[in-house]
Amino acid sequence: MNTIVICCDTLRADVVDHTWEDHVDTPHLDQLRKTSTVFNNAWGEGEPTIPMRRGFFTGMRSYPWRFHVDDRGSVPNIYGWHAIPTAQTTLAEHLLLNGVATGLVADVYHMFKPTMNFTRGFMSYDYIRGQESDRVHSGPLSSINMSPYLPDEIANPTDRPGIAQYLLNMQDRRGEEDYLAPRVFRSAARWIQDNYENQPFFLWIDSFTPHECWDPPMHFADRYFKAEGVKDYIYPQMVQNYKALTDDEIRRTKALYYGYVTFVDKWIGYLLSVLTDLELWDDTVICFVSDHGTELMDHTQFGKTADAMHPYNCRLNFWIRHPDPAYHGKTIDAYAQNIDLMPTILSIFGVESEAVDGYNLLPVMSGAQEGQRDHVITGWATTAGIRTPEWLLMLETVNADTDPRLFHSVSDPKEEHNVAAAHLEVVNQLQGKLEDLIGDSLPTTYTHQPTMEHNATFAQWAQSNLIR
Repeated sequence: MNTIVICCDTLRADVVDHTWEDHVDTPHLDQLRKTSTVFNNAWGEGEPTIPMRRGFFTGMRSYPWRFHVDDRGSVPNIYGWHAIPTAQTTLAEHLLLNGVATGLVADVYHMFKPTMNFTRGFMSYDYIRGQESDRVHSGPLSSINMSPYLPDEIANPTDRPGIAQYLLNMQDRRGEEDYLAPRVFRSAARWIQDNYENQPFFLWIDSFTPHECWDPPMHFADRYFKAEGVKDYIYPQMVQNYKALTDDEIRRTKALYYGYVTFVDKWIGYLLSVLTDLELWDDTVICFVSDHGTELMDHTQFGKTADAMHPYNCRLNFWIRHPDPAYHGKTIDAYAQNIDLMPTILSIFGVESEAVDGYNLLPVMSGAQEGQRDHVITGWATTAGIRTPEWLLMLETVNADTDPRLFHSVSDPKEEHNVAAAHLEVVNQLQGKLEDLIGDSLPTTYTHQPTMEHNATFAQWAQSNLIR
């Protein structure tokens, strides 16, 4: 049996399953979902990007932040943003040692930064360059025009060097196939074709799309909303802190995200067509996951933040498409987390490993076993969220002066009303679950304290040399 994992960054589960915005077109994912087992209640464990992938790869909790490792060269360098500890064996390492051909295709540039080691265990890997602030090109600055993407007053590299870096990276783009999502999925398709004779195989495909910059071919965004004179704020966080967005700007920015989702769906469809051409569907498990979502003005803003552990940020896509029809079209409400993927895939291959924090979900999928969690805990920087079927408690774990926030998710599904003051007994009960996991009472101090030293970036150079 082969296994392919498709991981999409920043892909909201409620957009893909059409429970929030049912007009976003994802025909290829819709078809995959119909023949998958879907975990409706999957949540991130240690957020965001790097801690999540460490959990995916090792089956071990990233949170609480407990490893003191070298994180120089990493931007951002926040709690939990570090390499896989030496003592933890990765999914790819286990499989390679058991005769499985392993491959990685990714444009998630954080995985390849100095001191990172996410290529461990892969026979081959293809790092697709250019996402976001990936340091590919440093000029010429005269080749880029930032005005279509920012208010005129801040449309320069000094004020928004992150967008400048991205535009420099994209300056050679000519057609749709030069965009990053097509480059990722075309490379993955080639890997499958090249390794058809190397079965069983394991391929991890990691697409940064639809993470910011929300920059699809613009006809994908135009199908959702277009207005004369409205700019394309492809990185809205860089704008919303400068000015309030108009209604049309909000609608257009949402359209950029929706269009990016539809765009990546198209290229997932391209990959899946290769499986059809090679007649691999009966021999291949496909896992479709995401690392987190993003806010689309659900409360007050665009973009993810550590202190907003609501479903739009922390609920995951978590689907497993098994060739056995007994697993097709099933939905499971039991809690799942990203750390469950590694032991589940090992079980698919019949490979044993040392004990890990995650659970093998195959018995849950078959109905032989109930879910093993009555709550989930998510860590993100210094915030932690404790979620039960009824409640969400969010706690600042380092700063004792920050009040807890408690939401009754049943009566308040959008989690807009803090009722902590009226339910102190629930706050204390859920805080106790967190303190049991951390092994300390709050406030706490984590072993991993991010260093402030890191390699120079385009942003630092721009601030130093482009002051006008």
